[in-house]
Order: sequence, then structure tokens, then C-alpha cells
Amino acid sequence: MPSVKKESSTPRQIRSRRELAGWTKNVVQAPVDAPMNADGVSKKRFDSEETAARAAIDHVSAEAMVKLLSPGNIAILEAIRLNKPVSVRALAMLTGRREPSLSRTLNRLAEIGIVSLEDGPRQTRIPVLIAHRVYLEIDLPSAKSL
Repeated sequence: MPSVKKESSTPRQIRSRRELAGWTKNVVQAPVDAPMNADGVSKKRFDSEETAARAAIDHVSAEAMVKLLSPGNIAILEAIRLNKPVSVRALAMLTGRREPSLSRTLNRLAEIGIVSLEDGPRQTRIPVLIAHRVYLEIDLPSAKSL
């Protein structure tokens, strides 16, 4: 059954990296009962509307994210960053991965906003690394829910 990509209903914030870092530092240093704590604040933060739109999925499980960011796939991201390949085929040659398998991996990475696949000449797709850092937030069950 095909999956349906839906727009996230979770509120999000758009801030510069410097603003996000400063805000995070203030929240971490503030006492728990201070009005600065993060209760009720958006858990999704992006550096621009463009990045937020590319990552407009509602939920990716922690397990799926860990599998997607396997050592082999991290090597693919590193190859994109270092070599800036001009096509998926060029990236396949750099990494030794089969092109169909690599395309599936790149499409999934594009769905979650880590890479983009831009249109190139003669119907090629150019993989571009757009995220340089990923934060995984996991809600653990509370004692009340056990």
C-alpha cells in the first residue's frame, strides 16, 4: 500500500541557528519552575521555512530514523558532502551502491529533509545535502502511563 505524505500538524518555529542555540541554552539553565521551561513549546524547529517545508512529515519513528542513518547511509551523506556528485549515477559509482537501491535510500532521505534531489540536465537528479545535523527526540513513557 503506498504511503501518503501529509503536512505536519505540529506547530513549528523558524529561527536562526544562533537564536535556537541561545534559546536552548536558556531553557537548559533555567530552573524547572521558571517560566522559561519548554513545556508547550514546539518540538520541531527549523532554520528556515524552506527547510521546514522539505521536512513536512508528521512522524518518523526513532527506529526508522536509526535504521535510515546506518553507517552505510552516513557514508553516502559524506560522499555527497565531500564530492558534490552531479547525478545519482555518479554517486552510485562513488559509493559502489547499485543505482536503484541508492535512489530508494535518497528518496527516503529527501522525505525527511536530509537531502534534496534537484533536477539536473537530461532528466538527471542531483543529490544535495541540506541537513548537516539531526536531532532525535524520543518521548519515553512516564511512570503514570505504565
